[in-house]
Parts: sequence; C-alpha cells; structure tokens
Amino acid sequence: MSSAWLMVVASFLFATMGVCVKLASAHYGAGEIVFYRGLTGAVMIAALARWHGGTLRTPVATMHFWRSLTGVSALCLWFYAIGNLPLATAMTLNYMSSVWMALFLLGGAVMLGGARIDTRLVAAVLLGFVGVALILRPTIEQDQLWHGLMGLLSGMVSAMAYLQITALGRVGEPDYRVVFYFSIGGVVAGAALATIGGNWHAHTLHGLALLLSVGVLATVAQLMMTRAYGTGRTLVNASLQYLGIAYSFAYGVLLFDDRVTWMALAGMGLIVSAGLAAIMWRSGTPASAVATTPES
Repeated sequence: MSSAWLMVVASFLFATMGVCVKLASAHYGAGEIVFYRGLTGAVMIAALARWHGGTLRTPVATMHFWRSLTGVSALCLWFYAIGNLPLATAMTLNYMSSVWMALFLLGGAVMLGGARIDTRLVAAVLLGFVGVALILRPTIEQDQLWHGLMGLLSGMVSAMAYLQITALGRVGEPDYRVVFYFSIGGVVAGAALATIGGNWHAHTLHGLALLLSVGVLATVAQLMMTRAYGTGRTLVNASLQYLGIAYSFAYGVLLFDDRVTWMALAGMGLIVSAGLAAIMWRSGTPASAVATTPES
C-alpha cells in the first residue's frame, strides 16, 4: 500500500478511535484512556515483534526518547487545552501541526541552502487548514489566551514528533519499534495523569471493550501513519491527515446529531481537495524537490 493510502486509512482509523474515546470518556478520565491506549499498543507490538522474530532493542535509543517525549508532551498539552477551551478551538490549534511542519521544513531548507521544498505542497497544507477552520469555527475568549497558547504549543510539538518519525524511518528503524516506544511513553504519562488526578475507575465489560477498541485502533493507525511518514513525503502526509477531521465530522452527524452547515461542507471540500492536490503534485514533482529533514 502506498504512503498516501496508508494515511487515508490511518486517518479513518484515528477518527473511529475518536468515537470510542468520546464514548469511553463517560466512564474514564483522560489519563486512564491514554494509559490503556498505550498499554494495549505496547502489548500488541511486543507480541507482533515476538511472532515475527523481531527485536525491541534499538541502536537509536536517544532518537526514540525524544520522539516519545515530544509525542507524549503534545498529547498532554492537547488534553490540557481540551479541558480549558472549546473542543473545536483545541482541535484546530492541535491540527496546526501540519502548518508548523511546513514552516519548519521551509526554514530548514533556507538554512541548509541546498534542500528545496515544493511550495505547492505547502499551499496544500495551508488550504487544508482553512478547511479545518471552516468545519470547527474556533473561538478564543480573552480570558482563555493562556490555554490557547498551550493548544498552539501542542500543535508545534506534534510537528516536531512527526518530523522525528520521518528521521527514524530514514535511519532504518522499523515501524513497530517506533510505535512501541511511543506506547511506553503513553503508559507512563497516562499513569502519571490518572494518579495525580486521583481518578482511577473500576471497569465494566462495556468500558473495557471501549478501552480495547481505542488501543487496537490507535495502534494499527499509528503503525500505518509511521510507515507513511517513514516512506512518503512529509507534506503530502500532512495534507492527507486533515481527512481525519472530515471523517470525524461525518461520525458526528451520523452518531451524535451534529448540525450540517454550509461552512462545514465547504471545509470538507477544501480538505479533500488539498489531499488530492498533494497527491497529484507529488506524482509530477522531480526527485530533487523532495522535502527533506536533517538526519540524526
């Protein structure tokens, strides 16, 4: 499967996971969901590695540490923003990760002097973000500026994490190992959040089923996304990642009776157009214009 299709499917799985998270939130705190998501992922990856004779030992432990640290930090900042901002605002600020990625890559290209980035792909990323804003229609009140800054920071840190995934793929680190160490980071962060908040809850069969669904969907989607970022072009993947918002919007209409507005429909159109344009421009872009990031 091509990196583009991997992102399309991964975005759908992440959106489906979001539905499960929304349902699980009625029974568990955010820290607990993060903890069980990470635990499920770590167990699945460990079993997968053992089944295929792989190893979880890595020669680039430092790179994994920084990738896990940035990824988990972004997750914690995002949960903080969700708890203190309107959900639409927090979601939009987090999805600015693609815009930050474009800016990081452009800045790196200028500093390195030799690397070039197809500005059409940057335009596709920005177009997709406009679509996100139309669907979510974010607002920030004056007394929420600090929380908004935290949400903005979550998007910036997420961009760093995605670029580190790309770097890990280029040094030959297998996808399952990248996801495993990120899952371990989620276990640690989720346990800390749940313990500090003092909100560990007893389980029911329904609750366990939701937590298991979150973990399985997240792990499979994470593997696909990791492969896509490790083998494909960063900004193409960033554009296609916006499809997750369109999928989530459709779930909201079908399952949670969310209203359909012309702004939301226009936003979905822009998101899909940005993804298709990125794929089309990628197929016609010379190899010398491939986006690059410095390798560690």
